[in-house]
Amino acid sequence: MVGMKPTDLAPTATVKFFGAGTAACIADLVTFPLDTAKVRLQIQGEFKPTDGSKVMKYRGVFGTITTMVRTEGPRSLYNGLVAGLQRQMSFASVRIGLYDSMKQFYNRGTNHASIGSCLLAGCTTGAMAVTFAQPTDVVKVRFQAHVRLADGNKRYSGTMDAYKTIARDEGIKGLWKGTLPNITRNAIVTCAEVVTYDIIKELILKYNLMTDNVPCHFTAAFGAGFCTTIVASPVDVIKTRFMNSTPGQYSSALKCGFIMLTKEGPTAFYKGFMPSFLRLGSWNIVMFVSYEQIKRAMVKAQQAWSSPS
Repeated sequence: MVGMKPTDLAPTATVKFFGAGTAACIADLVTFPLDTAKVRLQIQGEFKPTDGSKVMKYRGVFGTITTMVRTEGPRSLYNGLVAGLQRQMSFASVRIGLYDSMKQFYNRGTNHASIGSCLLAGCTTGAMAVTFAQPTDVVKVRFQAHVRLADGNKRYSGTMDAYKTIARDEGIKGLWKGTLPNITRNAIVTCAEVVTYDIIKELILKYNLMTDNVPCHFTAAFGAGFCTTIVASPVDVIKTRFMNSTPGQYSSALKCGFIMLTKEGPTAFYKGFMPSFLRLGSWNIVMFVSYEQIKRAMVKAQQAWSSPS
């Protein structure tokens, strides 16, 4: 990330790795209900009941949250939180924490990175993160998409049961279901999110609009969240539906997208856009502001530990 002064002690790759995972967990804790509402809106219209039964209808992000609280209880907003936190510790640590190291690798160790090397670094860490964390994402989406009715029936009894049940019923490959659309999504997201944050922050500091502090981080993170939502929404909807699908429902992610287009029209790819933006915008703000502060705190602790008393 940009913004370090020459006299500052640069955070190590380890600091960035653990700092990114911790900051992402904090952001998930704050914004998880918005993410759950987004998932419910994205899968809405996917299933048409054949027995005449009534399907739950959600209207807007806050309407979705209200309906879930009324029909399933407040805890439903945090369905899949454990898997979500597991995902962030294994996912954001790689995707964001290793971004600077990968950027330097593509730029052959120099500090002045081109946009091309930034994009390559974003694509690489995004793809690497999905490879490690895909099972946690599958379980998280399954929990968030599941509607718990008055009879109390659950799809899975807990997070570990979800991993075991998916592996038993769908094979180990079921835990990596939707990997290709997720790699595509996260390559796009990482480029739009981290690279945009980097560029906006660099421009703010270059033209002395703000100092390298919380207001600067807030502004850059908000802009990154907006850009990311516009670019990533279509592939995010396909990813959500494909990972939540039953075995054999879609032969591939491309088939899933084609069925969406023919049955629901092109607007289906932007279902849940507002909760996506609210979630990504707020998630980026909390994550990047926390990440910058955690990095600084860890560097100060490192300096205090290494300096003589």
